[in-house]
Amino acid sequence: MAEERSSTQNTGALKASRRGFLQAAGATAVGSALGYSVPLGGDLVPGALAQEGKAADFLGSKDIDALIKHSGKTYETHRSRIGTSVVTSNDVFYVRANLPEPDASIVADRDAWELSIEGVKNPGKMTLGDLKKLGVHTVAAVLQCSGNGRGFFAHETSGSQWRVGAAGCAIWSGVPLKTVVEAMGGAVDGAKFITGTGGEELPKELDPKKAMVERSVPIDALDNALLAWEMNGEGVPLAHGGPLRLVHPGFYGVNNVKYLKKVALTEKESEAKIQQTSYRVRPVGVKGAPDQPSMWEMSVKSWVTNPVKTSSGKVQITGVAFGGTKPVSKVEVSTDGGKTWKEAKFVGPDLGQFAWRPFVLETELSSGKHMLASRATDADGDTQPEDFPPNHRGYGHNGWKAHAVEVTVA
Repeated sequence: MAEERSSTQNTGALKASRRGFLQAAGATAVGSALGYSVPLGGDLVPGALAQEGKAADFLGSKDIDALIKHSGKTYETHRSRIGTSVVTSNDVFYVRANLPEPDASIVADRDAWELSIEGVKNPGKMTLGDLKKLGVHTVAAVLQCSGNGRGFFAHETSGSQWRVGAAGCAIWSGVPLKTVVEAMGGAVDGAKFITGTGGEELPKELDPKKAMVERSVPIDALDNALLAWEMNGEGVPLAHGGPLRLVHPGFYGVNNVKYLKKVALTEKESEAKIQQTSYRVRPVGVKGAPDQPSMWEMSVKSWVTNPVKTSSGKVQITGVAFGGTKPVSKVEVSTDGGKTWKEAKFVGPDLGQFAWRPFVLETELSSGKHMLASRATDADGDTQPEDFPPNHRGYGHNGWKAHAVEVTVA
């Protein structure tokens, strides 16, 4: 295990800085001939999906006023709409898609969705209805795009220019993957990774390995992995991977494979481009390669959500903080751009190590400009850095200075 992970260990600044996106070599040229395009967000999206009916099926009951549109399949939650609840409601939850989603018919009869399970001693297929008979577990976990914070980097990066809103905290319900593995005889010998494959339909003219969404994470994640069919009390919406999504609490969003069609315990990482060269942290100008850090576990992070404007006097400065795979232990808030700090208090229930904690600091603000910043510390004592070094794809930014918000007080 140590040998396979040595090239992707989180060390120093790279710990928070791991992510990549779908960069199908030659896909732009091939896609154009098929009526596809690769827009700024890096998504492989057919132009036909811009049709109103298709978009409505995909977005469902989203509150469009609460979202910032980056593309037809990419929406960011406004900073001020994240709120002070632990749970981010589905109608304001950010949206990120690597490929066109399957037709909405797949969520018409959710229990009929079929999952292939491999890398176990008794491999086979189960319907979602079958999986529900094996058990139910619920976990609150942050889902965050690897590029959240990309818009703060000084260098030019392709991909959606997320600021703070490509993240949300949801309550996921489903069956633990470990339970399914045990029911199928246990893992095969030599398994080192959990590999999930999405159920999107791929254009036949494209090399599947260059286009498919298939991600591998170290098998250590098996203890917390969930085959989730419910998000915040309803069937996982189509925009978020329903009817079945692989949830790896504490891991960046790309590893939480949507429309899960196959899950396997494997000796090696997936050969898909999205695994081998995409979502890799590398210096600016350097191409992605398998020996570079992969966007796996998230690092400690926080940001202020409100106020974005206010009058002088007493104010409640609120925000959210999380520690990735570890609990967040404290949050400090500054009203002067980091010159001085005061410890904030957490509000609401603690829903576990993978959830975020809303926080509040009550203070007085005089007339003029104030730079409101927050910095979080996790249970291991790791604290958000002031700045974050640039990387080619703009992944993993958790520097507190860039995430601060300037407020002008009347």
